[in-house]
Amino acid sequence: MCKGALLAEDSRVMKSWRRPFTEGVLTEEELQQYWDEGFVVKKDLLSKEQLDAVKNAINRSVDKVAELLHKAGKIQDLCEDADFFTRLTKLEAQFPSASVLVHKQGILPPEIATLWSSPALMSAAKQFLGGDVAGHPVWNLRAKTPQQEQATVPWHQDNGYLHPESWEVLQVTAWIPMLTATPRNGCMQVIRGGHRAGKTVKHSCCVGGTWYVQMDEEDAERELGVDMAADVVTCEVPFGSVLFLNNLIPHRSLDNMSDQIRWSLDLRWQRPGLPNGFYGLKDCITMAKSGEPGYAPDWTDWGSQDRTPMQKAAISADKIAEVTAAADVAQADKELDTTISGPWMDRWELVHHNRHVAAHLAANAAGTQQWTFA
Repeated sequence: MCKGALLAEDSRVMKSWRRPFTEGVLTEEELQQYWDEGFVVKKDLLSKEQLDAVKNAINRSVDKVAELLHKAGKIQDLCEDADFFTRLTKLEAQFPSASVLVHKQGILPPEIATLWSSPALMSAAKQFLGGDVAGHPVWNLRAKTPQQEQATVPWHQDNGYLHPESWEVLQVTAWIPMLTATPRNGCMQVIRGGHRAGKTVKHSCCVGGTWYVQMDEEDAERELGVDMAADVVTCEVPFGSVLFLNNLIPHRSLDNMSDQIRWSLDLRWQRPGLPNGFYGLKDCITMAKSGEPGYAPDWTDWGSQDRTPMQKAAISADKIAEVTAAADVAQADKELDTTISGPWMDRWELVHHNRHVAAHLAANAAGTQQWTFA
């Protein structure tokens, strides 16, 4: 039982987010768990056929990366005989961080768009948000290859990646694994009730050799009223099931110690017309309207907009000098750039200056920033 957050009175933010139960795919008890604990696993929500369609889209993405690497002479074997859960690992044996190139592909595949706006997922989104629903511009395809540091995400709140203008806007994430997610292959853990205080705590950047922010655990215990040891819940998610997360719930993923890739999607919704926190890079897309039961989103333009727009920024000269020697970012072909950077790197204290941070600061200095969301 949570020692602090679950027993505390709702914050002002949480009171504004809670909605009474309405009919949908979630039971009244499941919806109540989401409000009280910040997460819920809905079992058997999606069909094998829906997820197989997404797997086809992922296979195209891997094909594209493999062909790019082969054409550039970076790999010798396209590994076309390998299956869905091992091929990218075999490619990474030849070109480390090949999975980053898959992650950076920013055009929304139609199969993922179809799943995102499917009746089952939209039913849940409306139970959380009401009749008016918008898709958030931050969607991600994640390839958690075995025992790969860049696939292990530390404790954080999703708000830690967004502009503070959206920190009091409810954003619902659907986390969807392409196989049964277990502790062995790197499922998610959450800090139950950590959203109840309505606060985004201090984070730092970037963890180890990654582009990820990490939540300050002492600050979390103090500000959120949680016990970072006692309040951990490990969320196993069976194939076809969905883990719904609140944007304030602290969460992380475990190491993948299996021999298969733990592919997953995260798709997000919020109410239209509210700040999305994406630094003005891309607007939300309306996905449902009250009073228009037949409304369907038009993905034509929105889905084809790459999530890595060019942006200009400026940083101080001493920061540039601090990382110049370590900035190994001069790659002849930008399509082979395996660094990821984003505006969250300017928001939190930089405690580890790895190649991702170096690339970010060097691009800021040159005015050629290209952001890929985490």
